Amino acid sequence: MEPVTLRTARFELTLPEAGDVDAIYDACQDSGIRRYTTVPTPYEHHHAEEFIARAAKGWADGIEYTWVVRDAGALAGMVGLYRPAAGQAELGYWTAPAARGRGVMTEASRAVVDWGFSADGLGLARMEWRAVVGNVPSARIARTLGFGFEGTLRGALRNGAGDRDDGWIAGLLLGDDRTPKPWPVLEA
Repeated sequence: MEPVTLRTARFELTLPEAGDVDAIYDACQDSGIRRYTTVPTPYEHHHAEEFIARAAKGWADGIEYTWVVRDAGALAGMVGLYRPAAGQAELGYWTAPAARGRGVMTEASRAVVDWGFSADGLGLARMEWRAVVGNVPSARIARTLGFGFEGTLRGALRNGAGDRDDGWIAGLLLGDDRTPKPWPVLEA
């Protein structure tokens, strides 16, 4: 599939490109991104270069769909749909430290969810969201998007350091009401 550009009221979502390498490298120095995602630890400059090539190949091969979230041209985060198969995919994202607290990832992810469910997009029936237990900011975004909390998976997620973590999982079906519902892990 050819890469698709998505636009929201404030942001443009595009394929990561060579000019993003330094911004990706800088963002991935953040301890939260390293702790809660699968980026390699330590994150070196060549990892960002390899990521750019992998993102383009993912689109071409139909195995993952990754976008840079651009705020007035600057990298604000990354969002994508991963492991698409049998009508479902997993939503994943991270926000650059300087862009946090402004609803960037909620707005960008909503555009990706809409595209993923759309007949003009992937035509998915289900999306999943997973995060390391304790990643409350990510969980709040998923809940706001309408994902319903489904439970905790023991030792299910590997981070960039190769360690296994317990993970939260949530799901969203094409026909679901996207009004946020209570999540027990966020209500405690």
